[in-house]
Amino acid sequence: MTSRALILLAARLVGAPPATGEPICKPTLAVRAVYFSDIELDQRTWSVRIAVDAARCATASGRFNIRFVRLKEDAPDESFREQFGWTPGEIEVSTLFAADEAVLDFSVEALPCPCR
Repeated sequence: MTSRALILLAARLVGAPPATGEPICKPTLAVRAVYFSDIELDQRTWSVRIAVDAARCATASGRFNIRFVRLKEDAPDESFREQFGWTPGEIEVSTLFAADEAVLDFSVEALPCPCR
């Protein structure tokens, strides 16, 4: 095997989850509402209400990511992610943005939980 092939194989293996044979479970996260607050002190709060169905999880709480694409009046678009916690039912999470920023796009990514 060439050194290039070995490097590619190693890169694939590093990101691969361990082969334990156990199923991977995740809660179902459904976005219910999204809104920005009014501007206060040159900031505004972006909030999202999420319905959490954790019937497949053995735990009563867990983590999830929201990936954002931020627009700013005088800067390039920026992608970033923030991590939040979930509990079953409906939750609301929020993050702060400057007055001259907006959310171009976002996605919610559930992280694995122990299976029931």
